[in-house]
Amino acid sequence: MLRLTKVLMAGVAVMALAACGSAEVASPGEGDFGSGTGTGGGTTPTPLPAGTPAPDCPTGLTNVGTVAAGTLRACQLPETISGSLTLSVRAGTIYAISGRTQVGTDRGADPAAPVAGSVQGILTIDPGVKVFASGGSDYLLVNRGSQIFAEGTATQPIIFTSRQNVEGATNLSSQGQWGGLVIAGRAPTAVCPAGVTAPNASCVGQVEGTSANYGGNTLADNSGRLRYVQVNFSGFELSPNNELQALTLAGVGSGTTVEFFQSYNSSDDGIEIFGGTVNLRNIVINGADDDGLDTDTGWRGGAQFGIITQKPTAVTNGSRGLEWSAAPSGTAFFSEPKISNFTIVGRNAAVAADALITMNTGTKPTVINSIFTNPTTSAAACLDIDDAQTVTNAPIFRSVFFACSRPYENDTNIDAAATGAVFTSATNVNNTAAGTSTMTAPAGATMTNNGLTFINGANETAVVATNGNALYPFFTSVTYIGAVRNTADTWYLGWTCGLAAGSTC
Repeated sequence: MLRLTKVLMAGVAVMALAACGSAEVASPGEGDFGSGTGTGGGTTPTPLPAGTPAPDCPTGLTNVGTVAAGTLRACQLPETISGSLTLSVRAGTIYAISGRTQVGTDRGADPAAPVAGSVQGILTIDPGVKVFASGGSDYLLVNRGSQIFAEGTATQPIIFTSRQNVEGATNLSSQGQWGGLVIAGRAPTAVCPAGVTAPNASCVGQVEGTSANYGGNTLADNSGRLRYVQVNFSGFELSPNNELQALTLAGVGSGTTVEFFQSYNSSDDGIEIFGGTVNLRNIVINGADDDGLDTDTGWRGGAQFGIITQKPTAVTNGSRGLEWSAAPSGTAFFSEPKISNFTIVGRNAAVAADALITMNTGTKPTVINSIFTNPTTSAAACLDIDDAQTVTNAPIFRSVFFACSRPYENDTNIDAAATGAVFTSATNVNNTAAGTSTMTAPAGATMTNNGLTFINGANETAVVATNGNALYPFFTSVTYIGAVRNTADTWYLGWTCGLAAGSTC
């Protein structure tokens, strides 16, 4: 649900870093960001013996001592990144953030008229880099008009994690040890002044958990690229109902790339999207304490190929695999979340209200080629539609397989029969609701936190896939449902942690 309470954070000092010509493309009207090359102005040190901390830090970063039993030099990012800064793999070095660490300052909603006195920044993070934070109020914010290029590889992911994890003091239940990653963009949102209808550049919200603004009217706004990135042990409640998630995408535009992204053990949501038009691909969310993928305030994008596994037991009421809201209510600019080829694995035990997917406040959703499954011991249903406007918006379900002990939630607003009618209607084809799961797994692909797996069994394989590209151009056409084609399809392995059997973070 929407929580946009303003939290006043400490003031930040601006530190200018060197910038030069760039091949990167900024938001329209923003000009050149800088090259994003080098190691913050430093030089590559002489190779060090294993376990030896670097003697110093690159130019522009602060030496804050050593971590990991004195084996790594901690080099702290500036409070505000202005111009270009690159974090590269460097012998005996790990990078740190402290407090609100921001890339640029808010440039405003209009790229052609940046806020006077604001600064733009670009943060580039090379494959294999690890960044840590020490407390709940530590988080990385990319402001409107600035960019992040965190691009790992399948064998060298970029890892954002906690100091406790770096020190070897985390376990399967660890969470909430630092804030998370926040990206604010200029794409449309449903948060509008009285009398204004979205999309409109004056429709601007404030990001949950921070005082940063988001929104505008630039559909293809480009906040950079996240590829092969983990965000682990994050999420923190700064004040009641005002939390940071592993990844917050607020007003982020379709020019931004988010793919091969993992959230592990967030104490709040795995990913929360406020408005915007950003698309996502190859997403893994495991162990979120609240929702896996939470959407609000007019998100009109899509996500394809996703695995969400909930913790074995419910921790808080209202924790779902997907919670899709269109708030603020009363606007005609509904959230229109679209997913294809997701596999959602629910908790072993959960309160009845915690359906795997909940739709409310006038959401207009599309769900295709996906699988929702719960253990037979779980009290949760697969689907809960809890408002009449969402029903009126005619949700699209095509080629979806439910394997829950209860397919539909008997909500006080929309009962189970009405929800079932939406799911199985003649216009929404190839949908199946069963009472038990038949999913099986190859060696090494067991969901260790749940005891369930996401490789299709006979019932899932029997469902004919829908041509997703015809419904939404971002979607790739496939011949199967669920996140994984077969045992040979291992896109989720290697760059993730805590997912396959024996894997830890």
